[in-house]
Amino acid sequence: MTSAIPAKTTTASPGEPGPSLEAGSRNGNRAKTGRVPRQYSDRTRAERRLGWILAGPAFIIMLLVTLYPILQAIYESLFRFRLTAPDERAFIGLENYIVILTDPVWWSGLWTTVLITVITVAVELVLGFALALVMHKALKSVRGALRTAILVPYGIITVVSAFAWFYAFDINSGYVNSWFAWLPGIDENLNWFAQGPTALFVIMASEIWKTTPFISLLLLAGLAQVPDELSEAAKVDGATWWEQMRKVIIPNMKAAIMVAVLFRALDAFRIFDNVFIMTNGAYGTEVLSLLAYRQSISRLEIGLGSAVSVLLFLCVLLICFVAIKLFKVDLAGSQGGK
Repeated sequence: MTSAIPAKTTTASPGEPGPSLEAGSRNGNRAKTGRVPRQYSDRTRAERRLGWILAGPAFIIMLLVTLYPILQAIYESLFRFRLTAPDERAFIGLENYIVILTDPVWWSGLWTTVLITVITVAVELVLGFALALVMHKALKSVRGALRTAILVPYGIITVVSAFAWFYAFDINSGYVNSWFAWLPGIDENLNWFAQGPTALFVIMASEIWKTTPFISLLLLAGLAQVPDELSEAAKVDGATWWEQMRKVIIPNMKAAIMVAVLFRALDAFRIFDNVFIMTNGAYGTEVLSLLAYRQSISRLEIGLGSAVSVLLFLCVLLICFVAIKLFKVDLAGSQGGK
């Protein structure tokens, strides 16, 4: 025997409003997304509005300053345009990109740029984290002097740093070869810049020496945000130093690590000064920025140079996308900053 149970209906009383389309739409959206719409307080709205008022003008100016060159480069890359023959300008569409992507010089420069970026960023991350730990744990009496000494290389102009390393390893004026004269099999008259592997080693070493303090500074800020109570609790529970690093400190520094890696990867991918001063791209050390410089400035091929610059910009965007997806950091704070 079955009994039918009538469906429950809701009827609004004369003094109460009935269900509205807005409420139904909100409930439907909530059912689809599974999220409850965030309700901001008046104070939060006021702070967000104040933030846009303070940062909005600078953001708009930066956008205009960077957007115009990008659009101009995209436009020029669609033309065959040599600055010495402005009357022969002709629209060719994507032909410049086809020429670049089918040329082994582009792929060689891309490989060299990626190699320098990966090695320098990896080494700088390890060394920078070690320096950040030293600065974080140093005594207050020597903390200021220690941080100043570590940050000195970063304060040196890149061109000056590149010339210093060049003269140190140069076969005529250098003194580095004398350091290895006692080692068997090492030529005292080794020309570091006459072959690709040794030249790349000097280029990457100079880049690591110059910019490791930058990463250590960012990681030091991340270490300062990790509560000491978490490390103390892990130590009480019997966690080793490595377990504290792997399970407590590094996970809470995820945002700082991502910012450090992203900033340095973008900077290293656009390396130019060191390569230009030490080898000028010879012996397989040419990078993408130097390739764009050669096309636009040396050969005055504005169309090809603009196309190389656009492809370099796309590579930078790809690095940003991969870094954000890899670290999965909520920079907007919609999940509590995780």
